[in-house]
Amino acid sequence: MKRFILALSGIAAMLVSCCGPKDGEYTFRLLTTNDVHGRYYDSLYVDGRTNNSLMNVSWYVDSLRKAEGKENVILLDAGDCLQGDNAAYYFNYVDTASPHLYARMVDHIGYDAVIVGNHDIETGHPVYDRIDAQMKTPFLAANAIRTDNGKPYFQEYVTLRRHGLNITIIGFTNPNIKNWLSPLLWEGMEFKSLLPFAQETVDRITAKEKSDVVIVATHSGTGKGDGSQLESQGLDLLNSLEGVDFVVCAHDHRPVVIDRDGIVLINAGSHCRNLGFGTVTVKVENGKVVSKSVSAGLLPVDKSKVDEKMRSVFRPEYEEVKDFTLKEVGELKSDLRTRDAYRGMSDYVNLVHAVGLGCKPAQISFAAPLSFNGFVKAGTLVYNDLFTIYPYENQLFVVKMRGAEIKDYLEYSYDMWVNTIDSADDRLLKIVNEPDPRTGQKRWSFVGRSYNFDSAAGLHYVVDVTRPAGERVMIASLADGSPFSMDAEYNVAMTSYRASGGGGHMRKGAGIDTDKIDDRVVEYYPEIRELLYQYLQEHKSIDPAIVGDPSLVGHWEFVPAELASKAMDRDMDLLFPKRR
Repeated sequence: MKRFILALSGIAAMLVSCCGPKDGEYTFRLLTTNDVHGRYYDSLYVDGRTNNSLMNVSWYVDSLRKAEGKENVILLDAGDCLQGDNAAYYFNYVDTASPHLYARMVDHIGYDAVIVGNHDIETGHPVYDRIDAQMKTPFLAANAIRTDNGKPYFQEYVTLRRHGLNITIIGFTNPNIKNWLSPLLWEGMEFKSLLPFAQETVDRITAKEKSDVVIVATHSGTGKGDGSQLESQGLDLLNSLEGVDFVVCAHDHRPVVIDRDGIVLINAGSHCRNLGFGTVTVKVENGKVVSKSVSAGLLPVDKSKVDEKMRSVFRPEYEEVKDFTLKEVGELKSDLRTRDAYRGMSDYVNLVHAVGLGCKPAQISFAAPLSFNGFVKAGTLVYNDLFTIYPYENQLFVVKMRGAEIKDYLEYSYDMWVNTIDSADDRLLKIVNEPDPRTGQKRWSFVGRSYNFDSAAGLHYVVDVTRPAGERVMIASLADGSPFSMDAEYNVAMTSYRASGGGGHMRKGAGIDTDKIDDRVVEYYPEIRELLYQYLQEHKSIDPAIVGDPSLVGHWEFVPAELASKAMDRDMDLLFPKRR
């Protein structure tokens, strides 16, 4: 009987598909999210605080479907959903036997498509392959191509049949993945650049599907629109694509809507703070589409609006994650602040260095402050604190580098970080006073990303801020006092992100071909947060006197000390103004 019913359903679907839309005017609402980064729950696991999450998204989606009709609402996510929060980590790596929480939530909310993001690939094959298999919602990335047969690794697109109209969503992941992530994480794939591949793909698919409405969703930043940024090609697509109604982009966490000649770009920002809200109205005469109009905006999400039914359904998993999150892992002897790393040696970066140098056969370590203003209070540490200390799922690599390459690497890093100055009145840090993309209010911020401000441990060196870029770093010796040679070869601990080309330090700075990084890797280590946990299991505490031991991490500072200190104090006051 079940087979008979399914057969009848299939025949019915075929009959519907043969019939064009009835004459009239049809309006569809497009809701978009992107860069959710594991924000599955509205309740944090400590202190009773709340944040924006998929629980809020579900409330808005459900409300719109009730108001407009389910058939008239299209819901998609533009990627980076599997990384960034405790719940994602727990179901990625701890509870791998249960159906993945994200797969269940996405299906529960009723997403029409999810795009593969670079941080989704960063979780590794066992995670995203499991998600793809478990999630009923299509997981899209047309430009992730199998190396064995040249076919897409993920689904390319999905076509929704609504009111007799074909609405096609075509997904693309970020083509720059190979420059950020270890090849081990994306083994068996290659990533096509979006230009001109996206147009070719659109033309092929829309012709096949006879698409009436076309949505291109890509985990790519908005960019500048000049074709110069491989990782941020949203505007490039907006300016060049034909036969498309919406370009939905992501990745850079910058909420923006741009309307250009009948095509609209939407970037909802990140972390469920906004929903992209698009509208397309289609007019049909004599069974054919004669006109379309599109518009879009951003819908701020009120975190008090929560889908209580969804919260109840997924409460057991929340309790599991909470128990894991609040597990005590050790003691912290003094506060850790990422902001301290901008000035020079800091307890925070020293800790990351100490973990890296503890991985044999590392002699030198590169590390950066991974959040702009992270803070962990002294006292008992729980597993949740490790997410603050190390928010990414990077692995650790030990890589062979010559002394000259190490120096060039550091020169590149400090050039992203500081200016050359002649006076204490000059601006030392590379900061700018611009509107915050989230609030629109002007504030001081770094020109670049602080997670690219790498310093080195295992060395004694100074950075002379009066000298020009490329001539600032002067290395005196290794941490134990032995000579440092430009010609000698050293084993350097760094993140998989950096070793694979992230930030440009290896390729642009040190001149190393990161496409062949495996030739230089002498040891692979697991996810760095796990290494941090292992450090605490061994040492029971994080003591600045131990992780900052000069015989281990060496020492570095900005010089001339008095000049740099005065300029730094003023710049830091701008970045972190005291509350009145």
